[in-house]
Amino acid sequence: MDSVQLRKRLKIFAIRIIKLTESLPNNITGKTLGNQIIRSGTSPGANYRAACLGKSDKDFLNKLKMVEEELDETLYWLELIIESGLIKENLLKDLMTENIELLKIIVSSITTMKRKLNSDKNKPSE
Repeated sequence: MDSVQLRKRLKIFAIRIIKLTESLPNNITGKTLGNQIIRSGTSPGANYRAACLGKSDKDFLNKLKMVEEELDETLYWLELIIESGLIKENLLKDLMTENIELLKIIVSSITTMKRKLNSDKNKPSE
């Protein structure tokens, strides 16, 4: 998947998180979980855009790790929303699947970048 496609997927994911947040109950639990998931669920797209503008491979890698952390945190909030009974699991299944797929893509990119950095480190200087 190229960076343009991933940017689009992350933006669509963020919009879905925004809509989910708007559908949470207007009580202390809904507001608290909504505040958490709106932050973690919208930031991967922004952080990925920043990663693509990275000044170096190490900078890119560090920003990708931030994307990974935010996606993982979002998954946690989705699990809490379901397990607390705020929204039924079947209504969030597709969103959770997309979250997991995006997380796998980012983890794969992190692994690839780590290999590249290690290989560059082991190359003899010219």
